[in-house]
Amino acid sequence: MHKTSPHRNQRLADQIQRDLAELIPRELRSPSLGLITLQSIELTPDLAHAKVFFTVLGAEPAVALKALQDKAGYLHSLLFKRLHIHTVPTLHFHYDSSVEHGIEMSRLIDEAVDSDRKDESA
Repeated sequence: MHKTSPHRNQRLADQIQRDLAELIPRELRSPSLGLITLQSIELTPDLAHAKVFFTVLGAEPAVALKALQDKAGYLHSLLFKRLHIHTVPTLHFHYDSSVEHGIEMSRLIDEAVDSDRKDESA
């Protein structure tokens, strides 16, 4: 069995991310989906599957996830036409809540700092 190099794997993941970032806004034109941003792509070593991590602004993550899952086969076929490789990975979309968690952590830190300042001035 032929193993792919990690560099090739990363280059392909980057290319898939660029192509999907172009295709998703063009193919999923619904205001109810908000702004979908691709965070990262993780490929399996055999390149058969791709985990596509995304965030969304201005819409419910569950709505965006369902729309992406519904269009996954179509997006896969469009990628196949663009990439010109033997195997285009099956797309599996996952909502990336790390940005949300980061914003919440930042808010909590700001609250703690404000609380400390109030305690010091009292």
